[in-house]
Amino acid sequence: MIDLPYSLIIEATDEPDYFGFYSDTLDGFSGIGHSVEDCLYQARWGMIEHVKLLKEMGMPVPRPSEHPRVVIVNETKPQGASLPEFAPA
Repeated sequence: MIDLPYSLIIEATDEPDYFGFYSDTLDGFSGIGHSVEDCLYQARWGMIEHVKLLKEMGMPVPRPSEHPRVVIVNETKPQGASLPEFAPA
């Protein structure tokens, strides 16, 4: 069982040991990890700290998700954000 208070989205990147993660229900929460497992570990403790900070700042804190989900997807890149191709000299 994955013990997270909020849903989590993990994005795989072109780099095999670099993943980004965020929660679509916990505003402002994001991070990076070197594996899916690392992201889950960091997210679990990071969500707790993020909620503490929101409370300290008097900001609204969403209710924990009744059925949080973890979704792993490929990184979404803005359209037109491809790197230019260079011809060898």
